[in-house]
Amino acid sequence: MSGSVDLYEEGASDPISLSDAEYQALRDLGLVSITRSSDGRCRLKAAKKVGSVRVGETQINVHPKITELKRLLFFIGYASNPSIWREEFVNLEQADGLFPAVSESFVRLASKAFGRGPLQGYRATFDSLAFVRGRVRFHEQVTRNFGLPVPIAMEYDEYTMDIAENRLVLLATLRLLSMPEVGRETRKQLTRIRRVLDEITVVDAHDARASWTASRLNSRYHDLLRLTEVILQNCSFDQSNGGLSVSAFMFDMWKVYEDFVTNALSMAMRRFGGVPALQSKRFLDEGSTIKLIPDLVWCDRNGVEPVAVVDAKYKAERPKGFPEADLYQMLAYCSVLGLREGHLVYARGNEPVRTHVIRTCGITIRCHALDLGLPPGELLDSIDSLAQVILQGPMEVRSRVTGRANPPLRVR
Repeated sequence: MSGSVDLYEEGASDPISLSDAEYQALRDLGLVSITRSSDGRCRLKAAKKVGSVRVGETQINVHPKITELKRLLFFIGYASNPSIWREEFVNLEQADGLFPAVSESFVRLASKAFGRGPLQGYRATFDSLAFVRGRVRFHEQVTRNFGLPVPIAMEYDEYTMDIAENRLVLLATLRLLSMPEVGRETRKQLTRIRRVLDEITVVDAHDARASWTASRLNSRYHDLLRLTEVILQNCSFDQSNGGLSVSAFMFDMWKVYEDFVTNALSMAMRRFGGVPALQSKRFLDEGSTIKLIPDLVWCDRNGVEPVAVVDAKYKAERPKGFPEADLYQMLAYCSVLGLREGHLVYARGNEPVRTHVIRTCGITIRCHALDLGLPPGELLDSIDSLAQVILQGPMEVRSRVTGRANPPLRVR
């Protein structure tokens, strides 16, 4: 088929016609689940991802429940780096859809970052020269040049634009230019950015991401680079499926939410003292065969004694025949960590706020809800309040269940 299909989280489409190549490509991407009827028509149902996929001439859009794009990008960015992404980070007025919003934000931030020209810096360069410059690489000189006097194997620092920061920006620019959903004006501005970075080396995205660190020298690039990383992690273009072009820009909403909550809550808890352990592995049994990975375990100031445990849930998990999976999971966390309380943090509207006192064992599980519709500043204030509720009592008097199932959790 050609045209577009619009879905919302957990929503389904009317039956549509797809070619075999389109059907297989959509199955591989995982943006939607697909069921095919006996007449060959397909029904699409939104899975755990949101975003856009274009398969050949067919566009599939899955819209998040969070309808304000500025807020969604704030969640995504804050999870990436809370100290850099701010409420005013994005200024979206005309963007129609998630991907155009990201593209327009990238162009705007690039224009701001390039205000004084592209960033320059020192980069280690390895070369064979007829003269001495920098440091002689004696091992290379002997093993590769067989001890001949020239050329000389050298290593030196070169002041250049061809640095990791610009390589990342170039990669994101090329990725965005490959996407058919980019608007005409945005594409023009992306092309200008490509020309500005014409002398920059195109490298593998993983290598570029691993080689840059935030510093005072690249501070004007910080916002741009954080959005660049989001683009490279979630945006793809492929033509390997029998010549069928497939472009995708997708996010796992459960991961966006859970990363945001655990990062924001960790920062809010610091004022009470203690240290966080994110996604720390524990075992339920003495034989260490049943693995548990709570989202956030808060430990005392020495990083030894568990004080609180938190799991962020975008929506309740209810596998067939196991309707209260989240509660059983939290009960296991509390038992292993020796805690009297555990905390589940849901997105408001997906689960009610409740307190469950578990029989005979003295463990209480508290279910909280965050209102994602609040402006970012107010939402962070509500997370500060939640941190106080979770920690104020336990940090003053650490209530422990009698006995320990495991040795103390240590944070490295």
